[in-house]
Amino acid sequence: QVQLVESGGGLVQVGGSLRLSCAASGRTFSEYSMGWFRQAPGKEREFVSRITWSDGSTRYANSVKGRFTISRDNAKNTVYLQMNSLKSEDTAVYYCAASRGATMGGVKYWGQGTQVTVSS
Repeated sequence: QVQLVESGGGLVQVGGSLRLSCAASGRTFSEYSMGWFRQAPGKEREFVSRITWSDGSTRYANSVKGRFTISRDNAKNTVYLQMNSLKSEDTAVYYCAASRGATMGGVKYWGQGTQVTVSS
C-alpha cells in the first residue's frame, strides 16, 4: 500500500520559515517525480514544486521561486520543502504528490495534506 505522509506544517509569522517533509513508502519511486501542491480556501489546488527521484532536477512555481527549495533523501525515501520568507498568501493546505515521469501532470498518489498558516 502506497503512502505519502506529510509533516512539518504549522503556524508561522510573515517572513518566517517552515520545512515540510513527505515520507513515501509502499513502492519504488525511482521513475517518479515527487512534488508539492497547495490549496488555499476557496481556491483551486495549484502546483508548487517538484523533484525527480532519478536525477534530482527541480521545478518551481513562479510564486515561490527563490523562496522555496525542494530536496530529497533517497535513503529515507523522503522529500522536503524548505519554505523561507513566507508570505500570508502562502497560507494553504500543502499536499505531497507522486507522478510517474518527469512532470506532475498525472499525479497517481496524494498525501493527506498539512496545514501551513502564515500570520501577520
